[in-house]
Amino acid sequence: MAYEGPVEDRLAIRELLESYADAVCMADPVAWGNTWAEDGVWELPDYPEIGKITGKSNVVSAWKAAMTRYPGIIFAVMPGSITVSGDQAVVRSYTSEVYSDKNGFTKRDRGRYDDVVVKRAGKWLFKTRVFKNIHRA
Repeated sequence: MAYEGPVEDRLAIRELLESYADAVCMADPVAWGNTWAEDGVWELPDYPEIGKITGKSNVVSAWKAAMTRYPGIIFAVMPGSITVSGDQAVVRSYTSEVYSDKNGFTKRDRGRYDDVVVKRAGKWLFKTRVFKNIHRA
């Protein structure tokens, strides 16, 4: 089953995904950083120049640098599965991004995040996010 666990937790995790997407669209590093656990790990194997980043402050710094290449980005997310087990959950979500490249050409990317999220002090946060490209146009 794609969705397991308490409805309240699954809703909060959906809101975590949506808050992350909103922070990307708003280019807000504080709001984006607030979605991460202090010991979070962000992996982007399809982007070897970024690779694997460990620790919230390093993750946010890498994101801020990367966002300079995506002005005006629109980032949407749709969960595919959320499985909650206590204070941890495994989540799969799909992304759709639209932005202009440095030459003004519109780009459209689709991808998948495989996540582990943790509940700390009553708040769900990303512990690990692994991104894979699915389609680029």
